[in-house]
Amino acid sequence: MDDIDRESFKARFYPFDNKGHSVEMSSEKIIHQSGLSDIILDGEWLLVEGGDEKNRIHNTWINSVKAKVPGSIHTALWNAEIIPDPYFGQNDSIAEKQSYKTWWYKKEFSISDKIKNPILHFGGIANKCSIWLNNVKLGDHEGMFGEISFDVSNLLKEKNTLIIKLEPIPQVFEPEGTFFGGANKSWQNTVVFNCVYGWHYSQIPSLGIWRSVKIINQAAVEIENPFITTRSIDGKMSLHLTLRKNSDKLDGILKLSIAPENFEGKEQSFEYKVSSHLENKILNFDFNISDPQLWWPNGKGKQNLYKAMMSFVPINGESADYKELSFGIRTIRMAPHPKGPSPDKYNWTFVINNKPMFVKGSGWCTMDPLMNFSKQRYDRFLSVAKQQHIQMLRAWGGGIPETDDFYDLCDRYGIMIIQEWPTAWDSHNTQPYDMLEETVRHNILRIRNHPSLVMYGGGNESSNPFGKAIDMMGRYSIELDGTRPFHRGEAWGGSDHNYNCWWDDAHLNHNLNMTSLFWGEFGIASLPQKESVIRYIGKEEQNIWPPIKNSNFLHHMPIFGQVGEMDKLKQYSGYFMPDDNMDYFIAGSQLAQVVAVRHTLERARTRWPESTGALYYKLNDNYPAVSWSCIDWYGAIKPLHYFVQNSFEPLAAVVLFNQTNLTGNDADLPIFLLDDNLNLKGKNWEVKISCYNEKLECIGMQSFFGESKQKEVTQLGTFKLDKEKTKAKALLFVSDIVSETKTLFRTFYFMNFEVRKGSLYNLPRTTLETKRTGNSLVITNTGTYPAVGVNIICPGYESNLSVSQNFFWLNPMESKTVEVNIDQPVITNCWNKEGNPFIK
Repeated sequence: MDDIDRESFKARFYPFDNKGHSVEMSSEKIIHQSGLSDIILDGEWLLVEGGDEKNRIHNTWINSVKAKVPGSIHTALWNAEIIPDPYFGQNDSIAEKQSYKTWWYKKEFSISDKIKNPILHFGGIANKCSIWLNNVKLGDHEGMFGEISFDVSNLLKEKNTLIIKLEPIPQVFEPEGTFFGGANKSWQNTVVFNCVYGWHYSQIPSLGIWRSVKIINQAAVEIENPFITTRSIDGKMSLHLTLRKNSDKLDGILKLSIAPENFEGKEQSFEYKVSSHLENKILNFDFNISDPQLWWPNGKGKQNLYKAMMSFVPINGESADYKELSFGIRTIRMAPHPKGPSPDKYNWTFVINNKPMFVKGSGWCTMDPLMNFSKQRYDRFLSVAKQQHIQMLRAWGGGIPETDDFYDLCDRYGIMIIQEWPTAWDSHNTQPYDMLEETVRHNILRIRNHPSLVMYGGGNESSNPFGKAIDMMGRYSIELDGTRPFHRGEAWGGSDHNYNCWWDDAHLNHNLNMTSLFWGEFGIASLPQKESVIRYIGKEEQNIWPPIKNSNFLHHMPIFGQVGEMDKLKQYSGYFMPDDNMDYFIAGSQLAQVVAVRHTLERARTRWPESTGALYYKLNDNYPAVSWSCIDWYGAIKPLHYFVQNSFEPLAAVVLFNQTNLTGNDADLPIFLLDDNLNLKGKNWEVKISCYNEKLECIGMQSFFGESKQKEVTQLGTFKLDKEKTKAKALLFVSDIVSETKTLFRTFYFMNFEVRKGSLYNLPRTTLETKRTGNSLVITNTGTYPAVGVNIICPGYESNLSVSQNFFWLNPMESKTVEVNIDQPVITNCWNKEGNPFIK
């Protein structure tokens, strides 16, 4: 299917079609002239509602408020106390109304020195706008992800006034009574990130200048869109760029230096003389980097990055241009399934640096309707992803072509990205073609140097991902890149999405048994941590149970509680806990989410290479709500993160189950050793499986031994329990890998939880002792029973807390050292801690 698609896109060329000029790299250090400085217009602007063009362009503004750029009109209004906190209660409906008004931005700025070739540049405006500089209209633009540029060489003065008019978001609502009743579907007729338009527990259509604004001080000759790619992992590289002249001649010296960015090594460089009468000179170069240090995905090796510094110095002494970028040395190709290529399936095996790998990952959700895309927020979520051993995120078609900070952090954390264009459910048929084309073209050129970017996608869950727009996306993926695959849609061509658990009310057993060639999405929703729930519902509601109609609790549900979400939560939470209060409800929903996700991931890993990857839905949220995420909008981590961290460990021993309730059945459970990097090769090792009942009596134990010969996936045998032993109100299984007297891995499983609700919290009690030195905690089980689900909490700081390991098993008198990332006092709990009043 890959070859069929590639042929159908009818690409006319790709950047490295022409053989490059072969250049020798030198160890000589090059001194680059710094480029011209841009004038950054970010920071404080003025914002005002309504008014006509004549009034706003020529008159003094009254009743304006301060607005930060980049940012949103909603944040400015919130900061000015004109609207209440949009994330609390049902204030989102107040914030939403602001999206349907006309807003004006103003920035006054001075320029002391004359700029020869100035360009006024907007990185991104949401969504439809008109722009004036010094009373002169420059133009109109629509489409959130296109850059907007104007030549302002004849307009700039010493003192300048820049005014932006934002048109209201159109109000086109889904009919009440339908699945997405009340959601604003106007996103289908423009190009924005659509998950904030009411179908994904956020209905605040984004509005504002969301990326940087600047006056670009152009050089006499500009270096445009430099692109470095790896031809082979032995250091053979290619560079593609365009030189564009703003003066009479294109004569000068192109200089390139390459140096390690995050590791030690030598700088390498070359110089190349250019002389041309063309307005735009396209150049390709082939060169070798000596002693290449490769970029690897998380858990497969180091994330070595290089910095490329390049300058063009005109011979006539005019201003030089300087550009720099980060890149990694890595290759990617897609290999077919072991059964061979198929005309209706993509090649789904990711081969990185010539090594096929099972891909462990999750979905990525654009993180804020108010467009707070700060690097700090990105780092919170992506650092959690790295800790979880995630190797891939699917930035799906409900979101944005992400910011430079996002890709930069993914480069450094080793997280590969599937970047889908902002289309969903066949919206490419109604979205304006020119806006989609601008989005795709601009953003491929912007992000194509990032080693973390491994695939482009045509959109989310389109039933018919064909037509002019999809073909354009595929064509540009070749003509502007050519080094990465493009997939028409997701799920498509062999990948799957499955929500029989949740939307179809299936029992959790369904997720224990389902399989796919490649999982693009699956999962169930759960409540956030209680601390987060109280933040968005308020203290007045925390003791009201069950929640009343039209409550804040019900409002912060998927689809705002309109399609039976509370009943679904009752079903899945009810497998574990009585429905007596909010605490039980939260705990039950979170445990159900753990079961619904971890077992599917582990079954997929054991099927490698028949199954090539699994991305569960999802890592993060766009708004505070009940959701599918493992870390909530505030940044508080759910139990799912820590269980998936175990499931995704490079070295793991897993137990496969086909049902959650084993009561009265003979159990014959497959045991698999997973060793992604063959760390046990040549070593003696033992995999030990132990089983406990609700009295925490060990009712079964079996060991599997091995040495020398090793594979990435090995079925060791089966763990057996007879039907008398499975007659337990809870069954807990512990899996250990031991080598050279050291425990290299441990996880635990919980089954039979439906037999008696709350049984996991009614186990025999034990005691814990915690000693802290700095951010290291030594936790000891000082009781006579195993400590189950040992976890660390930090009340008041859950949105900042991260623990190296959490929700783990400790045998009696056993100690474990874990790391926490904050200095505040923490509390150590376990499900069966003495004095724990959670279940009575």
